[in-house]
Amino acid sequence: MSLQPAPSDPEDDQESERTACVLAFNANDPSGAGGLAADVSAITSVGAHALPVVTGAYTRDTAEIMDHHAFDEDAVTEQARTILEDVPVQVIKVGFAGSPENLSAIAEIATDYADVPLVAYMPNLSWWSEVQIDLYLDAFRELVLPQTTVLVGNHSTLWRWLLPDWSSTKNPTPRDIAMAANALGVPYTLVTGVAMPEQLIENVLASPHSVLYSGRFERFEATFSGAGDTLSAALAALLATGTDLAEAAKEALAYLDRCLDAGFRPGMGNIIPDRLFWAQAEDDSDTAPEDNASTDPFFNLPPHDTKH
Repeated sequence: MSLQPAPSDPEDDQESERTACVLAFNANDPSGAGGLAADVSAITSVGAHALPVVTGAYTRDTAEIMDHHAFDEDAVTEQARTILEDVPVQVIKVGFAGSPENLSAIAEIATDYADVPLVAYMPNLSWWSEVQIDLYLDAFRELVLPQTTVLVGNHSTLWRWLLPDWSSTKNPTPRDIAMAANALGVPYTLVTGVAMPEQLIENVLASPHSVLYSGRFERFEATFSGAGDTLSAALAALLATGTDLAEAAKEALAYLDRCLDAGFRPGMGNIIPDRLFWAQAEDDSDTAPEDNASTDPFFNLPPHDTKH
């Protein structure tokens, strides 16, 4: 299955040398666990360039979200349209927009750039009030899903949102969820966190007609913050670089697994995925440091005390 990003201008000889760009709508997260912090670091880590558009700001620590302050929709629109007039974008990624008004603004922009694939992530909103959740989900369903190319979300979150009247004694499969999303205009759905025996979880990329990719991973005995934003941002970046959809899902899930395995706890709350795990120096006590590294005080960096 091939999902190509928006075409570039063939008359520009430098187009092929440009770094792929992802326009990311999300809230600022001061803990660095999710939101735009996750988007920027994950997109950069897998080889693309992030164009972050701030939709609002969380009030949160590493343990929980206390509140959210949404930006005015005009501010969101002006941020996005200004950079879109300057930089060619290969993929749009939508995280938490903060309000129905912001979702409307994002949907209008996506309509104007209909050739650009859109990856949408639906986070767990249980920290919010029921009224706010209902208004947000209704707006997302009506405005953003018809523009969405790939919907990403946890199995239980998508189940309760897209199949609220599910009455079978068996849990809905990822295909069931994909069919419900497709009825709202979404061709592909990446369902994560499907519980399996033997402490495994399954993650499935599906269309209404078939399963495009399925991967099983060992369940981590830990509580993480920011995994969903990390996965959806990595997927968007891989698609932006021209990776086939099924292969992009496979690589994004493998990347997330490595991020979680290298996760660290910077505060007293949850573990944060290490999205730059590959940049950590290998511990090799048999290898002596180079002379300039040991003598130059500029390179005498303090240890990463919070790691692991």
